Amino acid sequence: MSRICLFPGTFDPVTLGHVDIIDRALPLFDKIVVGIGLNAAKAPMFTPEKRLQWIRDLYENDARVEGAIYEGLTVDFCRSIGAHFILRGIRYVSDFEYEKTIADANRTMDRSIETIFLTGEPKYTSVASTIVRDIIRNGGDASPFLPERVARSISQ
Repeated sequence: MSRICLFPGTFDPVTLGHVDIIDRALPLFDKIVVGIGLNAAKAPMFTPEKRLQWIRDLYENDARVEGAIYEGLTVDFCRSIGAHFILRGIRYVSDFEYEKTIADANRTMDRSIETIFLTGEPKYTSVASTIVRDIIRNGGDASPFLPERVARSISQ
């Protein structure tokens, strides 16, 4: 059985913090699916297709990482792709408290899916998509928080 992991999120946009978590998780899994979740409660800045393209571009040379767009329950999507692991990045204690609540709910819905938490590198703790979007909306330079390919595509 392959160790397939889902890294769910909005990735609006993909940041260096996201890439850090993916890269550090690669030795743990055979495949990581970066799942771009559609959430009616959120109004993203970038289209799901654009976010998917960033993932594909960033990992074009690593077949172990693929992107996907999904809607609905994360555990249902895990089942559909054969994932038994959910990957979540933690920056602060408050992130853990929130993420643990979601992990507990997911475990209640499907005991075969385990959530794995990775703490972010300290240099990326201040990197949040919300802050990056605010910088972009206000005409600032968000490139210090973004992979070069993502920064380039936003500035075009």
